[in-house]
Amino acid sequence: MNNYENLLQYTKEELIELIEIYSKNWLALDGVWFQSVERKLGMDEAMYHDAEAWKRFTAIEAKRIKAFLKLGEHPGTEGLAKALKLRFYANINNDDIVINGNTLTYSAVNCRVQTARKRKGMPFHPCKSVGLIEYSGFASAIYDRFVCECVSCYPDITDDTCCCKWKFTLKSRLSEISGI
Repeated sequence: MNNYENLLQYTKEELIELIEIYSKNWLALDGVWFQSVERKLGMDEAMYHDAEAWKRFTAIEAKRIKAFLKLGEHPGTEGLAKALKLRFYANINNDDIVINGNTLTYSAVNCRVQTARKRKGMPFHPCKSVGLIEYSGFASAIYDRFVCECVSCYPDITDDTCCCKWKFTLKSRLSEISGI
């Protein structure tokens, strides 16, 4: 039996549960390798490798989701919203997306990474620098006119209603030409 035939034996609800399990497994692997480097070589070295991994992974993830959704070349803020909802994180974290014109604001209402570190008595993950790489790269792979900025993310929390908040602005061709 091939994998496709194997998956056909499960109900829709079981497959949705399996996606959640896969998402948690992915996040666990991400955390396990990070913490291994952090314990042996320190936070700075772990952050360096985390950034390098996210530079590559986030574009891969975005391109596959973009193809799955058939977003085309110019998906705009609605396309980015759809893509963000299909990331691995989306299956295991609560998030909120607000679109206002050419701007999309994405908030991670809760974060399994920070919750796990707190539960283990570890300091919070200083994820802002890697988050900039991750979210900028993801948005750019969806549509290269997106500019991403951090609104709030550890260690620079400016909004205590969420774990992190990111703003994506879709730049117009005119602003590109005029340098605005």
